[in-house]
Amino acid sequence: MPAPPPKRPPHNPPADWHAQELLLMREVMRLIGRSLAPGLVLREMLHLMSELLGLNRGRIVLVAEAPTASAGAPRTASIQHAYGLTQAEVQRGRYAWGEGITGRVLATGQPAIVQDIDAEPLFLGRVVPRSQLPPETVAFIALPIEVNNAPIGVLACHRIRSRQRHLNDDLAVLRVLATLVGQLLQLEALVAEQTRQLEARNAVLANALNTKSARYGLIGSSPPLLQALSELERVSQTQATVLLLGQSGTGKELFARAVHLASGRRDRPFIKVNCSAIPDALFESELFGYEKGAFTGASTARAGWFEQADSGTIFLDEIGELPLALQSKLLRTLQEGTLVRLGGQREVKVNVRLVAATHRDLAADVEAGRFRQDLYYRLHVIPIHLPSLAERREDIRALALHFVSRANQAHQRNVNLAPDALARLEEHPWPGNIRELGNVIERLVLLTNDTLVARAELDRFLPAAAAPSSPSPLSAQQIVSGPSLAAAAPLVRDYSPAQSHSVQVLQAALAEYHGNQSRAAQSLGLTLRQFAYRLRKAGLK
Repeated sequence: MPAPPPKRPPHNPPADWHAQELLLMREVMRLIGRSLAPGLVLREMLHLMSELLGLNRGRIVLVAEAPTASAGAPRTASIQHAYGLTQAEVQRGRYAWGEGITGRVLATGQPAIVQDIDAEPLFLGRVVPRSQLPPETVAFIALPIEVNNAPIGVLACHRIRSRQRHLNDDLAVLRVLATLVGQLLQLEALVAEQTRQLEARNAVLANALNTKSARYGLIGSSPPLLQALSELERVSQTQATVLLLGQSGTGKELFARAVHLASGRRDRPFIKVNCSAIPDALFESELFGYEKGAFTGASTARAGWFEQADSGTIFLDEIGELPLALQSKLLRTLQEGTLVRLGGQREVKVNVRLVAATHRDLAADVEAGRFRQDLYYRLHVIPIHLPSLAERREDIRALALHFVSRANQAHQRNVNLAPDALARLEEHPWPGNIRELGNVIERLVLLTNDTLVARAELDRFLPAAAAPSSPSPLSAQQIVSGPSLAAAAPLVRDYSPAQSHSVQVLQAALAEYHGNQSRAAQSLGLTLRQFAYRLRKAGLK
């Protein structure tokens, strides 16, 4: 009697496999909902692949973040997550780009199906020796894991070929899982980047909170600044004239206002006057006022700035620009506390505290006959030197954060500075002092496309070098007539000393633009005020 045929394994109906697939997907999505940590989710996914679908020894091979050697070294990948493999087997799972089945999937971005690993010469068998696998025919499936259409890894597994389940069904499930793995890894990278930015921002904010509160709007805690503030507070309650000395852009107006706020006159007027911005013909009428009919167009009397500042403080910025003819009248007002309006005869009593400021060497101007000696000594009662930004570098970080916050509020932006950008600001020489720093920060906030500005982005907004102190006639001509240079101007205007342009350069610019001072100033990289000041110093105006 013939022997009965061997029994075949029971055939699972398609509905059962479908239920297993749904269970696998449901469990994986439940894990993702509970935790975004990829290690936990991916290992459990590989476990369920093995237990529910018979896709064994699953592994996820990921590309190394950066080459370990030089920039030209070959890219490599290694097993990062696995199920059914020992630690030693995982350690052996390292592949060069294009090496074996796994390396080829990485290099091409195309899936690979090996029906029989024993018959495929490209199959390395590096991770699990053939002796450790079932004696039956073993298949190997590897699918690319992609982020932004670029392969970053491989999802691979072993499969017993003699199974009552179609290969296409396994491939469909694996494609879905590979896509899910890519999205999960991309989400992890995005969360890590956001976390890094938030940590950097928190560090910046913590540093800002550690900065001492600004006094009178003056930000910083460096010894030179504290020394100037200490001198200011000691004389603020007196009536003595204060002379603020220092480079342009060091905050003389803020110091002058601080003198006013720290004094008993804080509730009275504070009048600020920029002497370099007033035409010579208008100085007297602006400072001391005029009577009706004093000159053509004076239809009514007008109180000058000294009268408007009565009982308060008047701040005369750039007092070194005051014409000699008016210096004697100012001296009389300071000594006697009276003034006479232009076109008037009556003396008007005023009680005014004077704060003056200049970046010039008034002592040298006295020697040269450009400034009255008696007025100089009348002003030089309490001289206070304001430190340049280079002398108080430890305050640059706090000042930068203040300017960033102010610019963000003014322009409805959300820009922050990374720690390396703040360090770069501290390295810059800042010839234009606080004014230059504020201008750079405002331009940065308006023009950058980054939310967190790093050092490389910041360098784009910093001036490369200071302008030469005495340009040659050839370079001056190029500045005047070369449109290509104007087109290539940096984002931030360089700060130039008062002697930066010779008489010949100024004359050439005026001639080039037919006497139009605004166009001539623009061609030289100056403001109209700076250009007019240089014309006066050169005796051309």
